[in-house]
Amino acid sequence: MPQLPPPVPAAIAVVLRGGCALLVRRANPPDAGRWGFPGGRIEPGETLAAAALRELREETGVEAEAVGVLTALDVLAHDAGGALAHHFVLIAQLCRWRAGEPVAGDDAQEARWVTPEEMAKLDLSDGVAALVHLAAARLGPEAGQ
Repeated sequence: MPQLPPPVPAAIAVVLRGGCALLVRRANPPDAGRWGFPGGRIEPGETLAAAALRELREETGVEAEAVGVLTALDVLAHDAGGALAHHFVLIAQLCRWRAGEPVAGDDAQEARWVTPEEMAKLDLSDGVAALVHLAAARLGPEAGQ
């Protein structure tokens, strides 16, 4: 039986401000060219909150405060033969914007605040729209500020 790739823990930073979500267009696989939340692998010894905030800074230059875990998602991809190519466990960290405007850095092609209307026209990574709704519900009126 072939060796399966182990699940890889990764953190994503979910930041809402003024009714918009902070999204990046990925430069690298998986999901190259698609829009999603800033994020990446959790480094050894790094907390979930620290990983989410580091990835947010590296990919957008934005500073935020970690509020808490929103949810976790499995991202599984298979090769042409149907074998598991990778398995990421994305842990969505809800974050509160503190400072900065997004500028694409690290492995992001673009970074910007996206309205719900714009989001409907973008090629989004799986689960992005649902996470925006979940974050808005958790933040309540603060999500629109």
